[in-house]
Amino acid sequence: MTEWTERDIPDQSGRVAVVTGANSGLGLVTATELARAGAHVVMAVRNTAAGERASEGIRRSLPNAEVQVRQLDLASLESVRAFAKGMCDDFPSIDLLVNNAAVLHMGEPRTTEDGFEAIFGVAVLGHFALTGLLLDNIRRAGASRVLSVSSVFHKKARLDPNDLMSRDDFTARRAYGRSKLANTAFALELDSRLREAGSAVVSVVAHPGICRTNFSPRAFEDAGVVARTIDRTTQLAFQSAERGVRPLLYAATAPGVRGGQFYGPSGFREIRGKVVEVEANAQAGDPAFRKELWSAAERLTGVSYL
Repeated sequence: MTEWTERDIPDQSGRVAVVTGANSGLGLVTATELARAGAHVVMAVRNTAAGERASEGIRRSLPNAEVQVRQLDLASLESVRAFAKGMCDDFPSIDLLVNNAAVLHMGEPRTTEDGFEAIFGVAVLGHFALTGLLLDNIRRAGASRVLSVSSVFHKKARLDPNDLMSRDDFTARRAYGRSKLANTAFALELDSRLREAGSAVVSVVAHPGICRTNFSPRAFEDAGVVARTIDRTTQLAFQSAERGVRPLLYAATAPGVRGGQFYGPSGFREIRGKVVEVEANAQAGDPAFRKELWSAAERLTGVSYL
């Protein structure tokens, strides 16, 4: 079978796509390829100066690209609400939401503006609230999709519903894996609820394998010299972001993608390879766990939907 690549993305002209964390790494590549295919891309970023530099880079390579930068800090529910209001006011329908942004930091736990552990607060609760606040406009687009970006590191994670912030046993890597497990569970539960509601919106999940981006180096900024050196050396063995992003782009745009599907690389331990359908870990696939996580997210964010 011929390998699916970004060249196979269908024409996206007339479609509105929102990509969180779009100023660098996988988010930037995703935004670039969607713009190349003709979508109007909203780059939802915390740092708008970095976002503007990234958007200028897209326009230099794609002079006709329709891209705009909007401020979104997923570590602040106030910012999420302000961003969502602006989007809903300006775009009656939204065709694609890519919940991509995440944070990772070594050392002691940090907190969001709302008092959540930062890794979980940004990747999970911020995106949960954002999706709910945009959902009416996403529904109006008809054949629309919500893509939640997971990670191969969710596979060995286990999340205690009574300790979502990992207060009992926090390490950055453990918290990151748990956040991606929660993203996966959220995507699957969202699909289940959309189906029950008779909605045409597709909720899908994808992970990129392991890629060379600035995500890991940023996480190790405050680590020791030895740790930073090991990280830089390890990065050399990883695939490029341009290749790793393919499962995300496939899930976001390929015809025939169904709600609840999960895409990733085909290779050893899903680190790299062609785009294939993969499996979530058992906890993420557990309906009882998913419902418990959903209820907790509603309570913590104050956003209820479906």
